Amino acid sequence: MNDTPPRDEDAHYRERAQRKKELVDRRIARATIDRGVFVLNTGNGKGKSSSGFGMLARSLGHGLHCGVVQFIKGSFATGEEAFFRRFPDQLDYHVMGEGFTWETQDRARDIAAAQAAWDVARRMLSDPNYDFVLLDELNIALVKEYVALEDVLQAVRARPARQHVVITGRGAPEALVEAADTVTEMRLVKHAFKAGIMAQKGIEL
Repeated sequence: MNDTPPRDEDAHYRERAQRKKELVDRRIARATIDRGVFVLNTGNGKGKSSSGFGMLARSLGHGLHCGVVQFIKGSFATGEEAFFRRFPDQLDYHVMGEGFTWETQDRARDIAAAQAAWDVARRMLSDPNYDFVLLDELNIALVKEYVALEDVLQAVRARPARQHVVITGRGAPEALVEAADTVTEMRLVKHAFKAGIMAQKGIEL
């Protein structure tokens, strides 16, 4: 015969929740540094740009002045561009790419487009009027050496103290990973395109 009293699941749940709360409260109390954050989204999985645009939406919701430079996309309309163009007073939106490199098939043209995009991005990173800057697919331009990595590192380090910057794209250089405050690597598990499903508005476009 088992004389062990039945477990009080509600009490156990409250005890675990209280321990978790105390842990989180201690971590919050230790986070006393108030400055701009450098976020890096990389990896082969889907969602790098989507995450960046989610942070852009949040920043606009808080009334921040934002800037976007898209380094690769440009040859086709995207849902994010159509939506965020609705905030001209808060957002400077620049689509600077010539499209995917397998479409352009012109390295000189791709380099020129990336350099023009970087000129815009560098001005944003040096301007304290920008609270949030999203450099979409910049990692691609870095991997292909269209933009110098050291130039990006210097500009990010020298940016205004309160400015947030988000850089996206697969293949982020290790030096950029080291410099970032928050790094997320998206891992590909499955993708509808590999099953023959075409790109869908609202999901890819």
